[in-house]
Amino acid sequence: MDLGIKNRVALIMASSSGLGKSIARRFLMEGATVMMASRNEEMLNRAVQELTDDTSVTPYYTVCDITKGEQIKNLIRSTTEKLGPISILVNNAGGPPAGTFDTFDDEAWQKAFELNLLSYIRTTREVLPFMKVQKWGRIVNSTSSSVKQVIENLILSNTLRLGVIGLTKTLSQELAPYNILINAIGPGRFDTQRIRQLDQALAVKRGVSADEISREAMNQIPLGRYGHPDEYARLAVFLCSEANSYITGQTILADGGMVKAVL
Repeated sequence: MDLGIKNRVALIMASSSGLGKSIARRFLMEGATVMMASRNEEMLNRAVQELTDDTSVTPYYTVCDITKGEQIKNLIRSTTEKLGPISILVNNAGGPPAGTFDTFDDEAWQKAFELNLLSYIRTTREVLPFMKVQKWGRIVNSTSSSVKQVIENLILSNTLRLGVIGLTKTLSQELAPYNILINAIGPGRFDTQRIRQLDQALAVKRGVSADEISREAMNQIPLGRYGHPDEYARLAVFLCSEANSYITGQTILADGGMVKAVL
């Protein structure tokens, strides 16, 4: 299937590792012009080299701390000056710390807000003028399966991710006249460093091994395993393509059937 995104400029946030890096790889394979962004230049350099080796195409990259509004503005400015107008945005961010309600003070809540909600608002605000002029745009907001079923020991994520869903649904209505489609994906348990860290944090809280937590989690997934990051990436790229012409304002879980809630 021709996804119709060859040479379109795709900005992938938090893409030096994990799901973000896999999304960048898949966009390169589909012929898009990819700008990767992360706050860690060393990790970005390694990711760029890895993706170049994998795809024979070299992505661009910019160092950007997504909790800093001015850095986001500079990222969008430099991307458009170098590559042209942005057509595709994948909002992505590392998760906030694990813990229960009593664990966190105002500062922790503020940091989680800036990381997991305000950063999405800021990047979207900056790219929309380019998409509106083109009368074409695709935005994917990466969230968590917790938007459908909360996850133990993750109160910060459980709370802030729902704000992204409200943002996504509202913007889908405002942006439809411009042929800009925006959706959210809620990943379940994928084989990434973030999930390994969460398994370890929960293991410490319960006084068991991380392997025990992983086995318990896999037993709750009908497919019986953690997802591969490329499985997530393929969904993200489809939603950001010409092949998707009628799906907007939706929250799609990629979780191997883990979430049982009907919402």
